[in-house]
Amino acid sequence: MKNKYFLLAIIGLIWGSQFIFQKIALSSLTPQHVGVGRAMMGFITLFIICKALKVTSQGNTPWLLYMLIGLLEASIPFTLVPWGQQYVSSSIAAVLIGTVPFFVILFTPLLSAENKISRSSILSVAVGFLGLVSLFAPDIIEGNSSLSIWGPLSILASSASFGVALVLLVKCGDEHPLIVARNVLGSASLQILLISIVTGAQIPSHLTIDSMLSIAYLGAMCAGVVYFLYMILISEAGPVFTSLTNYLVPTFGVLIGVVFAHEQVGLNTWIALAMILIAVTFNQGNGGKEEAAKVKN
Repeated sequence: MKNKYFLLAIIGLIWGSQFIFQKIALSSLTPQHVGVGRAMMGFITLFIICKALKVTSQGNTPWLLYMLIGLLEASIPFTLVPWGQQYVSSSIAAVLIGTVPFFVILFTPLLSAENKISRSSILSVAVGFLGLVSLFAPDIIEGNSSLSIWGPLSILASSASFGVALVLLVKCGDEHPLIVARNVLGSASLQILLISIVTGAQIPSHLTIDSMLSIAYLGAMCAGVVYFLYMILISEAGPVFTSLTNYLVPTFGVLIGVVFAHEQVGLNTWIALAMILIAVTFNQGNGGKEEAAKVKN
């Protein structure tokens, strides 16, 4: 397949661009509204795709499982990542989300007795952790009082939530991946809408066109079309090749932040990105390919 590299790059670009568009959406919307808008637009997009392709549900997966996966894979991350981006740049958010494969490594043995953590996986997590330390080392050493730990922690919590959800996805059996993604986003839409009501998040009186267009892009592309492209690449190039998106998403996220948002990215950010990518390499090159292939940012 000659265009597999092009398709791989497009997937990495779409998922990597989510951080800057979330930053734009936050200019006039709350994190809850960004989350529910993205989930609902993604659900509508995948619903249309499934109808167009005549993909139907086998009905073997209980909705309770969809609700749980929806909470972990969409509701929590779609809300916490935008919340965290109020305190960190889109470049740093992209680097932090790049830690998803490490949480898959950590949670897989806990949720599946058949899997154990290998030495290479432990090394992968250790190197990734050092990458995170280097990301904030200058502020910690200088005692920067403006450093807010809650923003980065909320994004790391989202990565952990993603990791648990990806391990649970295997329990969906033979259900078509597009149906799973559609139902997960449908469940998340209801959950985040409920979260918005409970937290009293009010729609701002002044909505910008840029924010609304960003929500449309985040839902239609980053939570809709990209899953369709991901499934095509898996079917035509295999899961191992498709798992290379784990390298591209944080890389594109940082580059987009630098080029289009003119973010100031220090040497420590590039070092952190490099170490996390090296850590992912350890995982994929030494028995972690199966887990990494499941990771979708």
